[in-house]
Amino acid sequence: MRDFFTEEVANIREMLTQDPSYSELSDSDLKERITKMFEMRIQDVNTKDPAVAGYYTSLSYRTKRSIEDTVFESIRGLGILGKIISDKTITEVMINGYDCIFVERDGRLQRLDEKFESQEKLRNIITKFVQDMGRSVNESNPIVDSRLADGSRVNVVLDPIALNGPIVTIRRFPEEGMTIKKLIGYGSITTEAAVFLEKLVQAKYNIFISGGTGSGKTTFLNALSNYIPSDERVITIEDSAELQIRNVPNLVRLETRNANSAGAGGISMRDLIKSALRMRPERIVVGEVRGAEALDMLQAMNTGHDGSLSTGHANSAQDMLSRLETMVLSGSPGLPLEAIRQQIASAVDIIIHLSRMRDKTRKTMEITEVVGMDDRGRIILNPIYQFEEDEHTTVRKVSGSLRRTENKMVHPDKFIGTGIYDYLN
Repeated sequence: MRDFFTEEVANIREMLTQDPSYSELSDSDLKERITKMFEMRIQDVNTKDPAVAGYYTSLSYRTKRSIEDTVFESIRGLGILGKIISDKTITEVMINGYDCIFVERDGRLQRLDEKFESQEKLRNIITKFVQDMGRSVNESNPIVDSRLADGSRVNVVLDPIALNGPIVTIRRFPEEGMTIKKLIGYGSITTEAAVFLEKLVQAKYNIFISGGTGSGKTTFLNALSNYIPSDERVITIEDSAELQIRNVPNLVRLETRNANSAGAGGISMRDLIKSALRMRPERIVVGEVRGAEALDMLQAMNTGHDGSLSTGHANSAQDMLSRLETMVLSGSPGLPLEAIRQQIASAVDIIIHLSRMRDKTRKTMEITEVVGMDDRGRIILNPIYQFEEDEHTTVRKVSGSLRRTENKMVHPDKFIGTGIYDYLN
């Protein structure tokens, strides 16, 4: 089956580049010339190629613009990748080889009809794309994590590590930043629970946000950070800078760095957390805890840096505790499990668990207090809010809300210390 889209992009590009002066044109003039070449091509195929003429007859305005944009990007930019990145309605990009592109819009995945000209062309575009971000990718360094200027997270894996060709995954974030008000509008959290979270942040409870991949942990952390008082000194620590804290003037942003080709110069999360403790922070915000740095984060929470925030991958609030134990052990295998649990129980005050539901919506499933340890050495959780589905829920559509349990806060001391008495009963 003929791929008319790719054929016509190549034909128009060839027509355009026959005149060497095209390279001297401004972007606007180049786009204008592409449009003229496109019109000439339409007239030409109408008389010489009935099959392509039929294709053009059925073209929508959107597809015509897509062809023009693809030609422009193939000359001046990143080809189809550049066109996708410029589409603000796309929140996630998944390129699985040169001929398989998926994007996420409004929480739903869809496969695009467009494809790159070849695997080699995609590899060249990826090389340029990564270079523009100040990084390099090649056979000796086939995996790269980086970010775009707008904060979008980028992961690249080259073949032959990736068996189906070069892979690019881009996670984008709203330009305006996420707020709790927007999350309420999306049905991710209730107004009552949002007010409770605001008080928790103001009272400097240490909070962990847990959830699976794509559950919205970073988005939620961004929204929650808006509750941090503007007169505090905040230090953020991330693998790839994604947080968008905008209401805190005294803000320090730190980002890890991979080692160079010689294996030197790497800066880890552990290095940054230790350095942050010397910067007189009032709060430390770690974008995501994944490994041995968990111990340093817990120790920071236990040494007077109340109000710290972080996220972690887990399937439930209880599972988050087990994951923290595993992460601490990965960096300090000799520590007794009881000592690790005591660190966790005394450092973490609140766990907020998020989930991506079967209908693709994102919900806050639980807000629970970490109480302490029981006689058997297990960490006790005290659920304050839990998500409950109602009678309107179906297999395809989730209906319900986050409801207040009858449990009281076991440790309201931070509320009392900041003069907040609404949640003592």
